[in-house]
Amino acid sequence: MTEIGRTPTASPWSPEQYDRFKAERSKPFYDLLALVQRRPGMRVADLGCGTGELTRDMHRALAAAETVGVDSSETMLAKSFAFAGNGLRFEHGLLEAWEPGAPLDLVFSNAAVHWVPDHPALFARFARMLAPGGQLAIQVPSNDEHPSHTVAAEVAREPPFAKALHGYVRVVPNLRLAEYVLLLERLGFRDPVVRAQVYAQRLGSREDVVEWVKGTLLTDYAKRMDASTYERFLQRYRALLLPRLSDTRPFVFPFERTFVWGVKREGA
Repeated sequence: MTEIGRTPTASPWSPEQYDRFKAERSKPFYDLLALVQRRPGMRVADLGCGTGELTRDMHRALAAAETVGVDSSETMLAKSFAFAGNGLRFEHGLLEAWEPGAPLDLVFSNAAVHWVPDHPALFARFARMLAPGGQLAIQVPSNDEHPSHTVAAEVAREPPFAKALHGYVRVVPNLRLAEYVLLLERLGFRDPVVRAQVYAQRLGSREDVVEWVKGTLLTDYAKRMDASTYERFLQRYRALLLPRLSDTRPFVFPFERTFVWGVKREGA
C-alpha cells in the first residue's frame, strides 16, 4: 500500500491523506485476500503493509501462525505497532532487500509493487521466498491511462517542473496481463490467475480525484521537489485535470487494478 523499494528518507506518505478513501482502498485488499487458499499454520509476509490494519485483518482471516508486515515508510509503519501481537509483527524494510527467516507459505502484496522496477526479477525473488505449495498474491494499480495519471506526467514535463525534477517522469513498470501469466509459468507456478478489475469509485466530486492521487501517485513527485515548488505543481495539475473530468456529483472514478495469484509447484 506504500512505496517500498527505495532508500528510506523523510516520507511523503501521510496515513491521514491515504485513509481519506479508506473504504475504497480497502476493497481490492479483501478481493485479493479472497484468492488465497487458507491452510493451517501459514507463515505470511505482507509486503507494503502501510499502517498494518489490513494486515491484522488478513492475519486473523487466515488464522496464520506467523505474519510479518513490511514497509519502508516509517510514517505509515508507526501506526502498525498497535496491531502487533499473537503472531503478527511489523518491520521497517525495503522490498528488494528484505528476506524472510524461513520459507513462506504466502507472499502477499496489495498496491505496492508498482513502485518497484523490473517485475520479472522482483517476482523471481518472491518465488524464491516461497516453500513448495506456497502462494503468491499480488494486486497492483493499473490506472495509468486515466487523466488522473497522464496529467501528472504532462505537468512533470513542463519546463519549471522538469528542471526541479531533473527530468524525472514516473513510468509504471507493470506488465501486461498475458506477460504476468507467462512469467508465473516460467517461475514454476501452476494454474496462475491473472485478471484486470475496474472499480467504480464513487467520490463526492471531481475535486476528490486530486485528493485521491495526493495520497499515492503524487507522492512520487512531492518527494523530489521543495514544498513551494510542489504546491505550484499541484495547482497546475488541478488546473489541467479538472476540465478533463465530468462535473458530476457524485463523481465516478473508474480505477483499474491487476490481480496476480499462483501456487508454487513442488520442485520449482
